[in-house]
Amino acid sequence: MSAMKRALIALFLTAAMMLAACGSNQQTTQPTAAPAEQPTTAPAAQPTTAPAAQQVTIRIWHQWDGAYLTAIEQAFRDYEASHPNVKIDLSKPEDVSNALNVAIPAGEGPDIIGWANDQIGQQALVGNIVALNDYGITEDFLRSTYEPAAVNGVVWQGKIWALPETQEGIALIYNKAVIGNMKLPTSLDELLQMAKDFRAANPDKTLVCNQGFGGNDAYHVAPIYFGYGVPSYVDDEGKVYVNTPEMIKGGEWLAEMSKASFSEQSYDICKAALAEGKAAMWWTGPWAIAGIEQDGVDYGILPLGKPFVGIKTLMLTRNAVERGNAEVALDIMKYFTSAEVQAKLALTNKTVPAATAALKNPEVAALPTLAGFGAALNQGVPMANTPYASAQWGPVGEASVAIWTGAQTPAEALAAAQKAIEDAIKQMK
Repeated sequence: MSAMKRALIALFLTAAMMLAACGSNQQTTQPTAAPAEQPTTAPAAQPTTAPAAQQVTIRIWHQWDGAYLTAIEQAFRDYEASHPNVKIDLSKPEDVSNALNVAIPAGEGPDIIGWANDQIGQQALVGNIVALNDYGITEDFLRSTYEPAAVNGVVWQGKIWALPETQEGIALIYNKAVIGNMKLPTSLDELLQMAKDFRAANPDKTLVCNQGFGGNDAYHVAPIYFGYGVPSYVDDEGKVYVNTPEMIKGGEWLAEMSKASFSEQSYDICKAALAEGKAAMWWTGPWAIAGIEQDGVDYGILPLGKPFVGIKTLMLTRNAVERGNAEVALDIMKYFTSAEVQAKLALTNKTVPAATAALKNPEVAALPTLAGFGAALNQGVPMANTPYASAQWGPVGEASVAIWTGAQTPAEALAAAQKAIEDAIKQMK
């Protein structure tokens, strides 16, 4: 490539990154059978190939920030220390989607993208990432190494497009002082009956608070719908599962729960209600734990239903292949997502590992928050990685509001949502 051409590309990329920085920072998280027994001691990560003799720089574009990044940077420095010929360059574009669309075609993009699994379908369609099947990654390897939702979340159109590092989703966090001697429910049906009994005995309180109850929020009500057997709202092929007996069963549960709960619910309302003892449980995620602990709540975590599971992943780019960096980049991906590394990061960052052996690590398993959320996510449904998923949020959220308020029956609301999603998908095909 001539010096003039490189200069023009650099100028174009700089302009694109400046424009991206002016836009909003995209957020990637909208976001009970026991797992198979795994070793409690995390095995050391095995390299995929012998270290390259020549010096190589691997560029990673990521979404990590804040205190989380410090421990993550150290993990990569540890890799460099054991691979002196490899330099890892980390950077965080303000708008990674726009930056990738400029950089990858120009051959100036990263070798690895650290991003959420819900971006897989779109990035694969435009050719920014490559399937890992041709580089020795098999489904047998995935299923023997990572948690079920994490595995399912990186497979799209029958191919493997990423390696999972961490998981995130919601579970029932309960106030032990309010629950007292009550027996914890083991099913959604039991939870509903408990909520009715609790409300009857405490007219100004609720058993369960959830910002998705009465809100346009398909994410926070997902544990109910999926808990009754809905496989996903939309699948890879664009098939919609909203107007189904299982989904209607979940809608009927919501309609009944609305009679035993607050008419208005939000993150702040639920947080205050749990702290004040006005709500016995709060359906939320690990992001709420710091505030709950600051409020002085003695809490437990109860897995129930099947939550959406957001998965942070590492993806291999086509630029890595074109540069001859694919084998080294994949070795870094396997290292970073290994049980050994993710157990260390879990203990520091309090993130839920995707590697099963990391969750089984005695030190990690001893942390109630990680163990509780790990158990909840083990039963979950991965965030859809198909581009069709963008059609699901509004219609499912609106149908859930109509069900909660009684504006429509579950069957009516979900039939309308099904049609709206199918109409939107037709426009995408």
